[in-house]
Amino acid sequence: MVGRIHLKNGRVIDPANGIDQILDVLIEDGKISAVVQPDTLPEQPDGIVYDLQGKWVVPGLIDMHVHLREPGQEYKETIATGTRAAAAGGFTAVACMPNTKPVNDNQTVTVFIIAKAAEAGFARVYPVGAISSGSTGEHLAEFGELRQAGAVGVTDDGLPVGNSQLMRRALEYAGDHDLLVISHAEELSLSQSGAMNDGPLATRLGLRGIPHVAEEIMVYRDLALAEFTGRPIHIAHVSTRESLALIRRAKKKGVAVTAETAPHYFTLTEKAVDGYNTLAKMNPPLRTEADVAAILEALRDGTLDAIATDHAPHGELDKDMEFDLAANGIIGLETAVPLTLRLVRENRLDARRMVELLSVNPARILGVVGGTLSVGVPADIAVIDPEKKFVFTAESILSKSRNSPFLGWEMQGKAVLTIMDGKITWRQEGDFSS
Repeated sequence: MVGRIHLKNGRVIDPANGIDQILDVLIEDGKISAVVQPDTLPEQPDGIVYDLQGKWVVPGLIDMHVHLREPGQEYKETIATGTRAAAAGGFTAVACMPNTKPVNDNQTVTVFIIAKAAEAGFARVYPVGAISSGSTGEHLAEFGELRQAGAVGVTDDGLPVGNSQLMRRALEYAGDHDLLVISHAEELSLSQSGAMNDGPLATRLGLRGIPHVAEEIMVYRDLALAEFTGRPIHIAHVSTRESLALIRRAKKKGVAVTAETAPHYFTLTEKAVDGYNTLAKMNPPLRTEADVAAILEALRDGTLDAIATDHAPHGELDKDMEFDLAANGIIGLETAVPLTLRLVRENRLDARRMVELLSVNPARILGVVGGTLSVGVPADIAVIDPEKKFVFTAESILSKSRNSPFLGWEMQGKAVLTIMDGKITWRQEGDFSS
């Protein structure tokens, strides 16, 4: 660990403390020791100094929805490669979903994940355990054991909890153990065997569609259960306008609900799969222009609380097959910043709101450290160059997998320095002076 790091002349954006101005940040012994006006810190005899003129200094980004694949599918991703990609994307922490092999429904797998993340040292990893044993939807996992081992939430992500009584019990018991329940909202009887959004394009391509109500029915059920039990719930990867209307209505009623979407849902529509592009196949599927417009509005008005990538790495053979059979999901850790910055440049979001969605709110929802640059807290910091232009290529990807519909895109905005617990975990060479 570097003892002292001095970040000079950066635009410090810290919504938790109401800060958005040019300041210096000093890091000592792994913690933030000063946030002051430029040129007011005394000369330091040792350590590193970075001049960050023109760049943003923000609380480390937190991705509350990733798939790290380890244990069991290390050919797609490992905890080390996934967290390295996270650091390159400006993330200092990620929450990993439990659909590993074996499923993370017990203390042993949770402890394994935390130990492997500590060994890699690129980002904090917060395991999310399974709601049901084996994610089979039959019996609740041992929530107390999962929490004691370090889990921060529970979900059967990748599969919905079809049994409403089991979901009710999950909400009740998770609350007793201070675990967040994350809903994968999908009515399987409507979505099963579907490959893309239901509509005219699916008909033209000869593909079975997934109707938007497959998501909305389960969003409604889980909101109703959260209201009935008085327990909080988080809705993952929201993709439709009616889901957002339901969440907005529930929030007005006082239901303890938070929700996330992913960058692909505000950047792409179902047209991205035209030509049977399996790199754009995901679940829930890409939707319509009207859904994208609704998501953008929900990011602005607070209906959506967080942007999470749903980083889902797959090997080449998992995608290089018939569209119906190809795996769902895309990688997203290294493209989240530029895709969200597009919204800032287009005046759809301001910089403060972007930081809230990618850092402040995920920390609050998960109940973990981060989301602030307050003096005395662990130094988890992302430095973002909003002007840096680059082409996103397969060769540049740090994730072990390459399954992204954004390959070849010209992008603007990139994390150039990431610091976790006072340690530099990512530095873009040649981008600033020291």
